[in-house]
Amino acid sequence: MGRITTHVLDTAAGLPAAGLKVILTRLDGTPAVVGEAVTNADGRAGKPLVEGATFATGRYEIVFHVGDYFRGRGVVLPALPFLDLVPVRFGVTEDAHYHVPLLVSPYGYSTYRGS
Repeated sequence: MGRITTHVLDTAAGLPAAGLKVILTRLDGTPAVVGEAVTNADGRAGKPLVEGATFATGRYEIVFHVGDYFRGRGVVLPALPFLDLVPVRFGVTEDAHYHVPLLVSPYGYSTYRGS
């Protein structure tokens, strides 16, 4: 069964990024939000952002609200932070599990297709 999941690791603190808002948008046709979550204590969305009947192949974007997360942890950021929203766009070509992790600090990030 196809689904999209994510988790976030705070590489500056060496911890899971708990309390970080993520929004999944399907980009094909008229863009539409299809999933939202706030990461749990393990830095994971508690359930897939999309699965089952709402899952479809196509283009997606996950927006990670990293600026709010770092401010909430007491990290001093400039008024205009280097990273505020981190969009990750990716293609889904088959009915499978797509796991999209984010490793992030206030000044850099990395992502990959996980398992």
